Amino acid sequence: MAMHVPRAPGFAQMLKDGARHYSGLEEAVYKNIDACRELAHTTRSAYGPHGQNKMVINHLEKLFVTNDAATILRELEVQHPAAKMLVLAAQQQEQECGDGTNFVLVFAGALLENAEELLRMGLSVTEVIEGYEMALKQAHDILPKLVIGQVKSLQNKEEVCTAIRSAVMSKQYGNEDFLANIITNACVSVLPAKTNFSVDNVRVIKILGSGLLQSEVIQGMMFKRQVEGDITKVEKAKIIVFTCPLDSMQTETKGTVLIKNAEELMSFTKGEEDMMEQQIKGITDAGVKVIVTGGKVGDLAQHYCNKYKIMVIRLLSKWDVRRLCKSIGATPLPKITTPRTEECGHCDLVYVDEIGETPVVIFKQAKEESPIATVVVRGSTDNIMDDIERALDDGVNTFKALTKDDRLVAGAGATEIELAKQITSYGESLPGLEQYAVKKFAESLEMLPRALAENSGMKATEVLSKLYAAHQEGKKTFGVDIENTGAVIDAKEAKIVDLYISKYWALKFASSAACTVLRVDQIIMAKPAGGPKAKQNKDWDED
Repeated sequence: MAMHVPRAPGFAQMLKDGARHYSGLEEAVYKNIDACRELAHTTRSAYGPHGQNKMVINHLEKLFVTNDAATILRELEVQHPAAKMLVLAAQQQEQECGDGTNFVLVFAGALLENAEELLRMGLSVTEVIEGYEMALKQAHDILPKLVIGQVKSLQNKEEVCTAIRSAVMSKQYGNEDFLANIITNACVSVLPAKTNFSVDNVRVIKILGSGLLQSEVIQGMMFKRQVEGDITKVEKAKIIVFTCPLDSMQTETKGTVLIKNAEELMSFTKGEEDMMEQQIKGITDAGVKVIVTGGKVGDLAQHYCNKYKIMVIRLLSKWDVRRLCKSIGATPLPKITTPRTEECGHCDLVYVDEIGETPVVIFKQAKEESPIATVVVRGSTDNIMDDIERALDDGVNTFKALTKDDRLVAGAGATEIELAKQITSYGESLPGLEQYAVKKFAESLEMLPRALAENSGMKATEVLSKLYAAHQEGKKTFGVDIENTGAVIDAKEAKIVDLYISKYWALKFASSAACTVLRVDQIIMAKPAGGPKAKQNKDWDED
């Protein structure tokens, strides 16, 4: 009879060997709060225009130098399950609004930090969560009253530029006006009259060299490619797009040919040549001046394209082919045939240019509106251009959020301070224990202007007292002045604005994430699958 090894009584006896479990406030709740607090502290120093950069090297040893919270979190690959909830909330914010990811992390971290204080005071988790939910509902009721304006027309570049400026400022402080102008021009030019705006309609292409101020917007598309033949410029071009190689058809099986004399040798490839010439001539007769192919270009096809003055461009990416078809209004064809009129695309100018030392092919539309716009980013290093691209992405996503809700609220921490002030007053009117949680919610909102002030090198407590004094006098739009030490500024006059929709969702996601973390009272971890991992010697091939 096999020996029975007795197990410790309790929850552990139900689990397999190697499984772990933690329960109660000390083991589960406080540990989760601790992990979330550390994550929030990491990104808090990157909040605002004066936020510090983080140097992140991911698992592929790629280097990122950025203060964009979404990128930092994506490349960090956070493992802790509670901290991962905050990461998911921040990612959801990025998908919804494109901006405010760091707001979610900093605010959720502050909520959890304050919740720990309340729990240690003796409040139950249920009372804390109930208070936070009441405060969130109150914040959502107050927020519409703090709206200071709206973008009346998305075609009005000046209004749109003001709304986008703040989102870009936190990533590229000092270049926000230039970048906001570029983003506005690109987004307004591709804004459809009726259908929804798609962020994929604004492409970014990075070309090394020169500086940021040489960046520009092109109506149409640009590719870092060379043309295949001799023709380098075509005006009023009719374009055909093939997804197959531009070459003569070949059989799948191999055949053997017996050639008896010189004449047969001369005429051996003639049929193939005649067929290829016929195909290219048919395309020319249809009025086509440019052929774009997703496969290789054969020498024979190239010869006849040069003969009939057709420009040939080869694109390696199927996504590029798809976007080009959208830009010029062409239908991609799976085999070489003479196209019908409706299958052809049109472009005002297709030409080869050189930017820096990089050869490019440009499909440019003369009119101001086009289905796709390309932003050409210039910079001295790849890391700088990557960071600019992230700022552009945030700006384009902010424009998309504007198409859903065009209301604006005061930036520079003004909205957070006003919400904190009004929620504190609301908390004092409550009779139950949840009033403490409501007040802590208001205190957590102070963390955002505090982070702005600290990252700008100011005394945060001094700045907060000045802000509260201004708001008590009814100056609801006063926020942190990051340029003058210890000063406050009228955000409305200075045109520092945030999107209403961004604030609304950030408050919602941060509160939901914090409450979800607080609701966890037990952590059960199964034993990881598989045995110990083999040692990896990455330098195995070096002598």
